[in-house]
Amino acid sequence: MTTAVTGPGWIEHAIWWQVYPLGFVGAFPAEDRPGPGEHRLRRLVDWFDHAIALGASGVSLGPVFASRTHGYDTTDHYRIDSRLGDDDDFDYLITEAHRRGLRVLLDGVFNHVGTEFPAREGWLSGGTFEGHAELLAFNHGNPEVADYVVDVLTHWLDRGADGWRLDAAYAVPPYFWANVLPRARDRHPDAWFVGELIHGDYAAVVDAARLDSATQYELWKAIWSSLNDGNFYELDWTLQRHNEFLETFVPMTFIGNHDVTRIASQLQQPDHVAHALVVLLTVGGVPSIYAGDELGYRGLKEERYGGDDAVRPEFASPPTQSDDPIWALHQYLVGLRRRHPWLHRASTKALQLDNRHYVYQTRHGDEALLVALNISDEPLQVSLRDLGASPARLVAGSTAPPEEVVDTVAVEPHGWRILRPS
Repeated sequence: MTTAVTGPGWIEHAIWWQVYPLGFVGAFPAEDRPGPGEHRLRRLVDWFDHAIALGASGVSLGPVFASRTHGYDTTDHYRIDSRLGDDDDFDYLITEAHRRGLRVLLDGVFNHVGTEFPAREGWLSGGTFEGHAELLAFNHGNPEVADYVVDVLTHWLDRGADGWRLDAAYAVPPYFWANVLPRARDRHPDAWFVGELIHGDYAAVVDAARLDSATQYELWKAIWSSLNDGNFYELDWTLQRHNEFLETFVPMTFIGNHDVTRIASQLQQPDHVAHALVVLLTVGGVPSIYAGDELGYRGLKEERYGGDDAVRPEFASPPTQSDDPIWALHQYLVGLRRRHPWLHRASTKALQLDNRHYVYQTRHGDEALLVALNISDEPLQVSLRDLGASPARLVAGSTAPPEEVVDTVAVEPHGWRILRPS
């Protein structure tokens, strides 16, 4: 296998705050369809300072282009959805994001389009996407479709976007992306492209498609199910695969997004939200935090019409301040991540592992952290010497004061610790 594209230098410091705009501003679902004169897209700008307070370095947007319903049934890739606003509103959003030092990632739906998309002859394959009659698949073997996608990508990069999430990239032949993405990079070499992959050989697809990154659904699933099932062996096995991915590309990691049940609802024990967040922000990857998770929002995704609505709610005005422990934990751990940018490519190694206890080292080069997770009803006490490690300084934990140097790690039931070797 050849070495995959690794992305621009700025991505090493990226932490995304992900937003689903149509839901966020109350444009979908909505009893009355908002018009462009309401300029709802600008409401996102009111939350940019909140994203910065969180510690994010970029905003990852869901669909903002013209569509009939949820945004993934695109009807015009060159026009801002009228329920959100217009081109001026988009320009304002980009300007205000960049003025604050925030990158902007757009969501591009190029596997399929809505039934109202004005396709030319030969542009559609004649099939539907995953059985949805309202989603018509592109004919990716048509060179005109590739030219069209290149033009759309570069059009919005010209307008100030910093990169693209490529929706349903798993359903598009890798040769299509391998044709399209280098042509877009020729115009915008600093752009970043992440493909939505759910299963399969991530590394092979990223390489063949010339993607920079892929969504790490394997790790998302392993984090919450290992916590619910009391089975850290699943998480460790997945992190060993994750290490292999990091040899050729850096995945986009997450514990929540617009397509899944929120982590606070997914986990059976509320205390374990902290454990999930600790894993997300101490292992290699490009982390993404779904808007609202940092405030403890709950929401259950259901397999029915409208089943995504609960995880895509409308947001009111941003909080002026918050002493909520979930918010404080997010701020602290995102700050820790920002102070240790080497974690971008860090690999993990288990030092102690059983069903309900997991002590791992996360390392890149000479830099390292130790993480201890306990999800049992009994305390965990482990000698660092017995783990082959030297005394370490406590960095953070569920109860322990930081800065103390210890040679034995003691973790209360359902607690956690992060340590830095001294």
